[in-house]
Amino acid sequence: METEFPRPILTVDIVPLTLSDDRLCVLRAVRRAEPFAGRPALIGGYVHLDKDAHLGETARRVLADKAGLTRLYVEQLSTFSGRDRDPRGWSASVAYFSLSPLETLAPALSREELELVPVEAAAGMPFDHDLMLAAALERLRGKGAYSDLPARLLARDFTLAELHRVYQIALGETINADAFRRKVLERGFLQETEEKRRMPGANRPSVLYRLKRGAAVFDRRL
Repeated sequence: METEFPRPILTVDIVPLTLSDDRLCVLRAVRRAEPFAGRPALIGGYVHLDKDAHLGETARRVLADKAGLTRLYVEQLSTFSGRDRDPRGWSASVAYFSLSPLETLAPALSREELELVPVEAAAGMPFDHDLMLAAALERLRGKGAYSDLPARLLARDFTLAELHRVYQIALGETINADAFRRKVLERGFLQETEEKRRMPGANRPSVLYRLKRGAAVFDRRL
């Protein structure tokens, strides 16, 4: 005989990260409904049993429905759960984070209810969204030291100088430029394009690179 148990609230929340004016920023939404109406929070939504084959589909649907965003790099982060995190009742949220260049977020930035803020200015969000943001930053800074993850904040084609700048911002540390250039070329996760770009103040154009297909993880830090 089946026994009916109370069901927890199940949602997905996304931490969309990008770079703006050389600062790491997060995209968030001003909540329209209670609880916490009028307060900025991460973009999230309920799992739809009739639409979502798995939680990854939920995350992508929520980004498309609420921010007009598609084809972002999205990675599962962690699960946040408990009886006290949501005033509506016992809940669980599977958090994801996304990394993208600023221009990819253009459809979202045109929406009045969405805002882009530096990560250091995003504290005070409802639920446990501050913890989710902190976890996303920890993942980026930890995994970014031995993978191509920070490069996903760049446009498709980029110079080594731009890549170096992004890694420094993402990891929050100074990285020797010559050593970085040598190491990223040794790791083999970049491919040269046939194009060049002249950087401001440079005497000659710089070679443009792009990521090879598939995610790359290295055997040691860059």
